[in-house]
Amino acid sequence: MSAAPGRIRIGVGGWTFEPWRGAFYPAKLKKDDELAYMAERLTAIEVNGTFYRGQKPETFRKWADAAPDGFQFPLKASRFCTSRRVLAEGAESVQKFWDTGPTAMGEKLGPILWQLPATKRFDRDDIAAFLKLLPASHDGVKLRHVIEAGHESFADPAFVELLREAEAQVAPVTLDDPDHPTIADVTADFVYLRLERSRDDVETGYPEDELDAWASRLKTYAAGGVPGDLPTLKGDTPVAKPRDVYCFLISGAKVRNPAGAMALIERAGR
Repeated sequence: MSAAPGRIRIGVGGWTFEPWRGAFYPAKLKKDDELAYMAERLTAIEVNGTFYRGQKPETFRKWADAAPDGFQFPLKASRFCTSRRVLAEGAESVQKFWDTGPTAMGEKLGPILWQLPATKRFDRDDIAAFLKLLPASHDGVKLRHVIEAGHESFADPAFVELLREAEAQVAPVTLDDPDHPTIADVTADFVYLRLERSRDDVETGYPEDELDAWASRLKTYAAGGVPGDLPTLKGDTPVAKPRDVYCFLISGAKVRNPAGAMALIERAGR
């Protein structure tokens, strides 16, 4: 009997966005209740605010307490860690990020997203040194890491090799974005996708046939495979074993993203 597939979690970026009131949130819903409302309908939320400013352990615990069991919050690491010419020189900023207390979320902490500037070119030695700054665990909490690399120079098999060789679990962001490379290689015990083409003229952001296609890809990943219609750099087939999947509708027509995420959950499962 084959092993059960990994967990698929689907969501959007953040939970505070005024145009969502009336479109997703009931118009009279209290702002303090928005997180709990979204967490009941989606299965993950990618937090962007941590990219711009530090939080406190009690804030992370408050967010975690507002969400049901099994829900997770991937967090963007501080921009001071990644918005630099030499990533390997960011050790102090990386430590300051851990000092803000994200592991207070416990099992509700999702992958840490290290978002590189779109102008950052692939430098094998610098990326290798940066990956050494990413711990496999912190404060007893197992960590997963994601690298979003927007520059076309990262479309290099050597980048995939570095992620696979890292001591921690590190995956590339698989982007559905016409302006950045799509890297669908599996490098860890999970995969992480950001879908950025939602359109305002479609109620769910993506039309039904595209949602069906993405749901199929997510289920393929969760079962241990690699979707045959997504581009990989190595062109190899990793060992087939269940893996967790994170997928977020980000950017594009942001007002449509919660509806798109719910439609994708219906197709791919919770």
